[in-house]
Amino acid sequence: MLILQCPYCGIQCDETELAPGGEAHLKRYGPGSTDEEFEAYLFERKNPLGVHFERWRHANGCGKWFLAARSTTTLEVFGTYKAQTTEPPAEIVAAIKAKLPDWEGRQ
Repeated sequence: MLILQCPYCGIQCDETELAPGGEAHLKRYGPGSTDEEFEAYLFERKNPLGVHFERWRHANGCGKWFLAARSTTTLEVFGTYKAQTTEPPAEIVAAIKAKLPDWEGRQ
């Protein structure tokens, strides 16, 4: 079972208390974008084998959105951080590289 810690309220909760929100750190396209940009935003998502950055909502708790870095192969969680963060924090990147020295960073 996937267990994440909400960076807002500090509670560790399992996935039954959370709502998934898909890939994190996406550039959102809306009015003024081309059809191709908007289509890519809606339908093109990464599905990596390994480290993935995701959005989660603490649905049965504080209700806030946050981001998580985890391995899709082992479900190991490298850390969670607030949704307003534009890039993964240095301590999470360090935790990933400590476990996976060949990791190149977000693709």
